[in-house]
Amino acid sequence: MKERILTILEDFGVDRRAVTDHVHFVKDLGFDSLDTVDLMMKLEKEFGLRIPDEDYHKLTTLNKLMVYLEEEQNVAYAE
Repeated sequence: MKERILTILEDFGVDRRAVTDHVHFVKDLGFDSLDTVDLMMKLEKEFGLRIPDEDYHKLTTLNKLMVYLEEEQNVAYAE
């Protein structure tokens, strides 16, 4: 999962070597609101799930994003 996310981040010009689990997308990587929306859309497509707009503000670091995606995938598999 992490590799898939890092590949998506590279689409935004992010050097994967600069990304740690706790790197903040806005504060550390310079993402703005449009980048965030674009990132979420790419993640939805990559992982085949829907990320509600109200969850965007929670997904500020790679670690938080991975935990969220794992939980959402587990819910989808359980249904």
